[in-house]
Amino acid sequence: MDKYGRKILTAFLLAIGISAIAQDIPEKYLVEAAMNNPGLKSKFSEYQAALEKVPQVGSLPDPQLTFGYFIQPVETRVGPQRARISLSQMFPWFGTLGARKDAASEMAKSKYELFEEARSRLFYDVKSTWYNLYFNQKAIDISVNNIEILKTLRKLALTKVEAGLASSVDVLRVEMEIADLENKVALLKDSYLAVQAEFNNMLNVSADRSVSVPDTLFIRNLDMTREAVMDSIKTGNHQLLQMEFMEASYAKQEQVAKDAGKPNVMLGLDYIVTGKGTGAMAGVSESGKDAVMFPVLGISIPIYRKKYTSMVKEATLMQESTGSGKLDKINILETTFEKADKDYNDAARRIQLYMGQSGKARIALNILQTAYETDGKNFEEVLRIERQLLGYKLELEKARTDKDAAIAFIYYLIGR
Repeated sequence: MDKYGRKILTAFLLAIGISAIAQDIPEKYLVEAAMNNPGLKSKFSEYQAALEKVPQVGSLPDPQLTFGYFIQPVETRVGPQRARISLSQMFPWFGTLGARKDAASEMAKSKYELFEEARSRLFYDVKSTWYNLYFNQKAIDISVNNIEILKTLRKLALTKVEAGLASSVDVLRVEMEIADLENKVALLKDSYLAVQAEFNNMLNVSADRSVSVPDTLFIRNLDMTREAVMDSIKTGNHQLLQMEFMEASYAKQEQVAKDAGKPNVMLGLDYIVTGKGTGAMAGVSESGKDAVMFPVLGISIPIYRKKYTSMVKEATLMQESTGSGKLDKINILETTFEKADKDYNDAARRIQLYMGQSGKARIALNILQTAYETDGKNFEEVLRIERQLLGYKLELEKARTDKDAAIAFIYYLIGR
């Protein structure tokens, strides 16, 4: 992308107010993705290339200049004609150039919507991957903290064993739990590095560059009603807008095809070089004077109608195809939104569920741990509740990321 293209893209980002769609993710990551992602650059270059088609199709054909030399001069009253220079210009039927420009302009607009679609999809992918990074980091932190709790329980179990109030099996159980968790933490760290590389590759930066994630995601809600989302999808989804501009382009192409079946007009100028007369014509006062004939008028005769009829039919069928495709896309997008809305509602319910479950499990764990400290019994139940509490904490963070990811996807569907 050249400097001019980057300026346009930067202005575009400022115009859309990128911070309005950033949510929790730092704004700098979305800006980096928009400026550096090769796929997005490719789409923007395609749009710029499509814009360059407009002046091409809206220009007159090049004029023709021809030169002819008479091997055998043509004798005239004023002298022998030695050469002929002709300049001609072909003019398409009235309105043809304007229709061509309109068709190319609508096609360029459809390319712009493809760029917008790529931008929206990229932002969603960046955000969803960033949420995945957040979850991996939180899972590591929660698991490491849980390992420390289990180590504390191991010390407690050792104390009870030494006092003769518990079996050494309790120590083995807690050590097994610690080993399992340590293995899971190692896997989570590997997963984090893989997701980090995926995230940085979308930004087209070094794969091992560190990524900032918060301690906790802010719980947010979708700021639109279902009806508003459905309306926004129909009016703002970039795939639908792209089809609308394609349909408009084919309508203009139909007009171009109709005009192609009408005559083209040629206007020209002939200039004939005349030599000095000889013999009886030598004394003529106009001897050797060049002759200029103007105008030269020509017209094309489009008698082979089959190809023009076929061109019109092609444009009409493409309009019908695009219109039907748009209706099909609307149905697909509505179904996709229903699934995303289901995921959003499910995540919201899970947040409330696991917040409550975590609180209850924490209370139960405190009661069981206090009882174990007193009589050394039910250590297996202590470990079971500890596992449950760990699971609830992880599920809570997963629900938070799922909810924000669902919101991000719905924003993508409406073209934000």
